Amino acid sequence: MPQQTTELEQSFTSPAEIARTYADIAQRASHVLSQFIEKKSKEGIRIPQDELGLAQAFMEMSSRLLSNPGKLAKAQTNLMWDYFSLWQHSTLKLMGMPNPPVITPQKGDRRFNNEAWEERLLFDFIKQSYLIAARHLHDTVSDVEGLDEATQEKVRFFTRQYIDAISPSNFALTNPEVLRETLKSRGQNLLKGLDNLLQDVEAGDGDLRIRMTDLSAFELGKNVATTPGKVVFQNAMFQLIHYEPTTETQYKRPLLIVPPWINKFYILDLREKNSFVRWATAQGHSVYVVSWVNPDETLARKSFEDYMLEGALVAIDKVLEDTGEAQLDLIGYCIGGTLAMSTLSWMEAKKDERVASATFFTTLLDFSEPGEIGIFLDENSIREIETQMSTRGYLDGSEMFNTFNMLRANDLIWSFVVNNYLMGKQPFPFDLLFWNSDSTRLPAAMHSFYLRNMYLENRLKDPGGITLGGVPIDIRRVKVPCYFISTIEDHIAPWKSTYLGARLPAGPVRFVVGGSGHIAGIINPPVNNKYGYWINDIHPLPARPEDYLAGAKQTAGSWWPNWHEWLVAQNSEQVPARKPGARALKVLEDAPGSYVKFRLGSKK
Repeated sequence: MPQQTTELEQSFTSPAEIARTYADIAQRASHVLSQFIEKKSKEGIRIPQDELGLAQAFMEMSSRLLSNPGKLAKAQTNLMWDYFSLWQHSTLKLMGMPNPPVITPQKGDRRFNNEAWEERLLFDFIKQSYLIAARHLHDTVSDVEGLDEATQEKVRFFTRQYIDAISPSNFALTNPEVLRETLKSRGQNLLKGLDNLLQDVEAGDGDLRIRMTDLSAFELGKNVATTPGKVVFQNAMFQLIHYEPTTETQYKRPLLIVPPWINKFYILDLREKNSFVRWATAQGHSVYVVSWVNPDETLARKSFEDYMLEGALVAIDKVLEDTGEAQLDLIGYCIGGTLAMSTLSWMEAKKDERVASATFFTTLLDFSEPGEIGIFLDENSIREIETQMSTRGYLDGSEMFNTFNMLRANDLIWSFVVNNYLMGKQPFPFDLLFWNSDSTRLPAAMHSFYLRNMYLENRLKDPGGITLGGVPIDIRRVKVPCYFISTIEDHIAPWKSTYLGARLPAGPVRFVVGGSGHIAGIINPPVNNKYGYWINDIHPLPARPEDYLAGAKQTAGSWWPNWHEWLVAQNSEQVPARKPGARALKVLEDAPGSYVKFRLGSKK
């Protein structure tokens, strides 16, 4: 059966239709531009600030580099010899003589997967020429003597952004796949790409918001976030969801999940086959999940302390009230884990023993080595963020979204630029990227406290470093058994950094290193049998994370069964299955609830 053509594709049937299409796009572009100018004029003209200190960093790098002419000359000589080798390789290839390439893309680099990059002499030369220049540029700026570590990290990171941006795969004339499509479609791909670009600018209200997936392909409660359950409580901060049992009996202690409020909880309930919530329910747990509100300016003054007092602690109260139990098991994910540990420390000081165990997914507690995200978080940049938040009362979700995407620019920015704007294709429906695009706002007071006290000053790890609800927080006094799962390729919460935090609690700790990254390594159901994980049973945990990993045993597949085994060893007693709404808390609405359904850019 032939595929249906889109309205835009049908418009290329005649020159008149093409002319009308051009006119329509020109009119829309003019409208978008005028809207953008009007929007910026209302906001007031702001002189661009170098809040990240990039100009100073690169000036210092250049000065240091030029002060060592011998080293610079050596780098230039090495670059020249690599280009001589490339000319030799290309000449031999032109003569039909097989010879190995001078340089190849790194493992996992998908920009040059098309066979033309290797088979066609011109594109093979362009590819290798780019890779040689990229390697030498990166190596040269990454090894400049006399730079402090913070400046070196800035130079290294933003040089990589530049290198990624100028890749030949990102330009129509140097990408063989785009050229082939342009010739085949007589340029229709570029016109469709322009239309896609305008749609993304319109959707971003004048700012470019690159679509990573077909947003229309998903609906919460229909094909994502589908595990049956009920909202049984809500306040200004969150809704509490209790999921329907799928077993006749359940473990006595209920399970409460505190997800991050940067993005939404349904990363744990994407689809039936990869839903952690559904899997945990099937293992016999009474699963409750916090669904945080997507805040607006009315919640600007809500602080990190409020997320504990009105969020985590209230959720604990309500779960135990609903089940009639004395204790529960707690899970925190990312910043939700940071909040969970802060809550445990508060409870320890209050001699509150209602949490029997705690699990932490990719959670930072010691922020001394935050990874590349730390580049964006010095005094000047935080002050700029605070200035922006002061006018709105919150950090717009798109700003955090763009920052995280820069950490993996080739996968999360440039691949979509090529697909959407150069190839003129619609993004592929992908549940994970639908979730990733579903950004949330962050209240100004909370975010300022979090950035300053955690990232900038790293106070959480110190006894009494921060005070919440009138209680000095001391993680070293937390005695409940803890399970830490981190992932070896995590670019948001690097595993070596989360390891430092795992050494802080006083109670028994199991630390696990999973494969893959911040999301895929956590959402790794057993049925997929992917990635594997590492565990070292040594106690206490060694001071150096490298020593821990060196002695760790690798196991194939998902870490989920290992976690379940650890939890059941402490919580094996069974009770009749608990149905949502049948006890103290009554049903307010069906899961996934109304709080999670508010998307930025939509109307309440």
